[in-house]
Amino acid sequence: MGSGKAEREQKPRQNPKSNRKLLGPKSKQKKTKNKHKKNDTEQTKTKTTVVTGDNNNHPPPPPASPSQQLNYFLTQFQSPNGVQLSSLELESLKDSIILDVSQELGQDVMELEKHIKDAFRSKWKEELCEGNLIEGKIESGNPAVLAVATSALRSIELLRGMRSLTKECHAVKLFSKHMKIDEQVSLLKNRVNIASGTPSRIKKLIDIEALGLSRLSVILIDIHTDVKGYSLLTLPQVRDEFWDLYKNYFHQRVVQGDLRICLYGPIPDGNEFKGKKSELRNLNCQPLPYASLFFMVAPSWILLPKSVKSVVKHRSLSSSTTIQEDLDQNWA
Repeated sequence: MGSGKAEREQKPRQNPKSNRKLLGPKSKQKKTKNKHKKNDTEQTKTKTTVVTGDNNNHPPPPPASPSQQLNYFLTQFQSPNGVQLSSLELESLKDSIILDVSQELGQDVMELEKHIKDAFRSKWKEELCEGNLIEGKIESGNPAVLAVATSALRSIELLRGMRSLTKECHAVKLFSKHMKIDEQVSLLKNRVNIASGTPSRIKKLIDIEALGLSRLSVILIDIHTDVKGYSLLTLPQVRDEFWDLYKNYFHQRVVQGDLRICLYGPIPDGNEFKGKKSELRNLNCQPLPYASLFFMVAPSWILLPKSVKSVVKHRSLSSSTTIQEDLDQNWA
């Protein structure tokens, strides 16, 4: 036993701290490996975004040709108004009436000035920049370019893209927000080359003969969508006001070839109708039968009113009648 104690005493004690690894910066090789991994993930992410396009995995629509723009405009004109153009009118409406705006440039507002200049070619200074009246040729209150937008803010934004053209002859704002009609009538007593506004105020000024159309060569229709996905041709009330204005004052001039249309904005590809429940309600859809309604409301059966429960219980799920018909009879 004594010898064992002696051996224990002779053995030097090992410091447990000596076995610990020294603290310090990590090796550079590991860092480079992690960097390579991060770069790989970033490359895969960029690849997916390029392939998918936008957040909804829909690629951007290709630029529309003048014929496609014309077909889109005529479809929008006929469908909500119940108008059927004759064959003679359709033959006279050629692609040349469309002022083609390249969608490859993104249709930035600041690029709008270039497109308007191209529409007037070599006469753009005489038609758009000069501010003096010419008797028998240029009368007061007759613009050469008229921009139509959904709101006053959008009208002002369009005018900013043509600011350099309106230094000598100021543009006229034709909307009702913060502007009285008497003030606009006084402004239209001078030479006007460019004007921008909303359909309702433009029509009112034409009706009282304050705004003339004898010089009008280009009507710019802003079809850019707002935050909710509406545009000038889809927002219900504004859309009706615009088509009323177009039918009464613009359509005949377009058919005769005296007026060109500029659709300023991307042509919709069908994805812009998401979230428009108010317009979907107006569609001529068949009401839901009992079977589909039952499976839709089965999780919330407790929250249904007693009148609805009584109707559903006393009717078989295979019945061809609808819930709306029975509710109308029950509540009549």
